[in-house]
Amino acid sequence: MNNLDKAISKKNTALIQEKFEADVKNRAVQRSVLHNGILASAENQQAQVLNTPVFSIDLETGKVANQKQSGRCWMFAALNTFRHQIADNFKLKDFELSQNYTFFWDKYEKANYFYENILTTANDDLDSRKVAFLLQTPQQDGGQWDMTVALFQKYGIVPKDVMPETTSSSASSELNNYLNKKLRKDAIVLRSLVSKNSAESEIAAAKAKMLEEVYRLLAISLGNPPKSFDFEYRDEDKNYHIERNMTPLAFYEKFVGKDLNQYVSIINSPTADKPYNHLYTVEMLGNVVGGKPVRHLNVEIETFKKLAIAQLEAGESVWFGCDVGQSSNRVSGIMAMDVYDVNETFDVDFTMTKAERLDYGESLMTHAMVLTGVDLVDGRSTKWKVENSWGEKPGNKGYFVMSDAWMEEYTYQIVVRKDFLTDELKAALTEEVTVLAPWDPMGALA
Repeated sequence: MNNLDKAISKKNTALIQEKFEADVKNRAVQRSVLHNGILASAENQQAQVLNTPVFSIDLETGKVANQKQSGRCWMFAALNTFRHQIADNFKLKDFELSQNYTFFWDKYEKANYFYENILTTANDDLDSRKVAFLLQTPQQDGGQWDMTVALFQKYGIVPKDVMPETTSSSASSELNNYLNKKLRKDAIVLRSLVSKNSAESEIAAAKAKMLEEVYRLLAISLGNPPKSFDFEYRDEDKNYHIERNMTPLAFYEKFVGKDLNQYVSIINSPTADKPYNHLYTVEMLGNVVGGKPVRHLNVEIETFKKLAIAQLEAGESVWFGCDVGQSSNRVSGIMAMDVYDVNETFDVDFTMTKAERLDYGESLMTHAMVLTGVDLVDGRSTKWKVENSWGEKPGNKGYFVMSDAWMEEYTYQIVVRKDFLTDELKAALTEEVTVLAPWDPMGALA
């Protein structure tokens, strides 16, 4: 077959065009899409009827936070789970923890993590897949649960008033641009030192100078993280409290006190390369060198949902990661498989299985939020209440509704206490960990 046989035939295209124009339905749908756009034309109002914001289990979690123009959803979601507990235990209404404080240390640690990965791969060719992967995005705002744990365990947390938002924390693109520019330049230096067989002390000194410059860049953009502070507040009963000279770690212990090692990341990845009831990690995924490593326990979707329900029934919200852009209405806050009928609009079948979407790059985890409720009918989940971090404007004052079918198809990760696991799953946590490639979809950063 020659190239002419492979090319698009003008005759065939003319026949296709003629057929399209002869179909009355095509012309009607075309008018709607041209004027309103694809999703507005395909919107299914019945999805809102079926996903009303009423739940049989509904945790009271307060006002929704706003990550603004940044990719910090994973740390917002984690800090929100702490905020729920603090609000209940200490009677603090509309209290927030400092996302900027955690953001600062994450950027600082990610720079060091990048340097170490560059040194580890320094003898690999520049066009090797691993080096190209590292240089494509040296660091970004996103992360995963175990990465937040590594930060909390090393640096603690502080109230938002102690380290408030800045322009660069709320809109992080400029900071990311210049930090990544610096990290790529530093990669040139580090690879060059290794290629010249420089002494380890020389490499260490170069890296130390680089980290000092990273700190300066971050401190100018985000502010100085506090070493200690006074925490002064009135509770809902108008009682006055003050905690003097608290360190961030001491604040965590007093006001949260959770043993984060007792929580585990549960994933649902039905791809052939990840058998269920086994433990996985992802090469080169992390932020804190020497901190808590990323670990995922892969389970079937029914087990996945049962674990989330068990934690909600115990009165504790659930951190989770999903692909929020799929079949989701950001205005109404409805995430449902039938929220848009695009198949019918175009008369094209876009259907894929969850495994096919993961294997072929159609879906991965893009956003982290918090499960704060679930509607159970005859013991089975039908829809879920979701606390987002996009402020109070979208959805029901910032809360979204996720259908059970959407949960099955587009939710990939939850975090639950180990005591909710079966004995079989607890045993799996002690088995040898399978290492996945750096670009595996389970390494995606929310």
